[in-house]
Amino acid sequence: MAQPLDASDASEPRAAVTPPRLEPPYVIFDRSQWAALRSPEDHVPSLASIEMLGGVNDPALQIEVEEIFLPLTRFINSHIRAAHELSRIVYSGFDGTDSSTRATPYVIGVAGSVAVGKSTFARLLRAVLAQTVPGRRVELVTTDGFLYPTRELQERALMGRKGFPDSYDLPAMLDFLSSVKSGKSGLKVPVYSHEAYDIVPDEFEHIDRPDILIFEGLNVLQTKNIAAAVASDFFDFSIYLDADSTLIEKWYIQRFVKLQRTIFQRESSYFHHYKDLSEGEAIQVARGIWQQINLPNLLDNIAPTRGRARIVLRKGEQHQIEEISVRQT
Repeated sequence: MAQPLDASDASEPRAAVTPPRLEPPYVIFDRSQWAALRSPEDHVPSLASIEMLGGVNDPALQIEVEEIFLPLTRFINSHIRAAHELSRIVYSGFDGTDSSTRATPYVIGVAGSVAVGKSTFARLLRAVLAQTVPGRRVELVTTDGFLYPTRELQERALMGRKGFPDSYDLPAMLDFLSSVKSGKSGLKVPVYSHEAYDIVPDEFEHIDRPDILIFEGLNVLQTKNIAAAVASDFFDFSIYLDADSTLIEKWYIQRFVKLQRTIFQRESSYFHHYKDLSEGEAIQVARGIWQQINLPNLLDNIAPTRGRARIVLRKGEQHQIEEISVRQT
């Protein structure tokens, strides 16, 4: 969550955007068509585990898993099997080696706007992917751990652009992804605290050659960079979460108001200075942050990457996925 700019820095509000319908090579499924692709043999995760991951006691979440996530994981598993088979054929025919000795994590990128639901989606995807194949290890890493620490963002005058591409330590992010795809073990990712709004000093998440790595963040499909490599170069599969920007703005404001009543009340919260806002004032602040920071980032850096995703999942009013677009090439 970026902090608001000074009023003197505010620009004219950007217009909300309805994403255009994707054209070929995308094949588009409505929800019922997609749900019909589920196999009768698919294992349905327990409702308790789903609700724990989703963070809500909502039976609709079980339906979302059955109608969206099970066909999706079936599709992803098919891609994983195909990748392993291709590796087996190539290496056995090339130098006679066993391809299993060259196996590296299968990396799935998950992109989309602030407040579109990436974190919940990625956690659910991790759970369902892990449960469809016994013994499979699936890890989740977010790009938050590669944000520059607050002190460095302040020194670079980037606090008002937190979440924009230039607020990330891109070399460190690319080095991590390169190490993952090189099959290295014992990798470390800095831990990010949303409450402190900063990297936690000397705390790390440890990643040790999982079968699948889900890499989730705002700009993970971006290509505009002077570097020789970009994050998506290391992805085997990619997913973009999509919605009308008016809906995402509403979800962002709702989340901000909820946080203002809860997390922001803690003295340890970076946003503790918002603790005494009325609901109307909280809505006004959230709308300002959205208009000044998050919407421009969406329009300029995130939405243009949608066409690079293998699958685009379009959400409707109630956060339910209503349309699934699959790129064939």
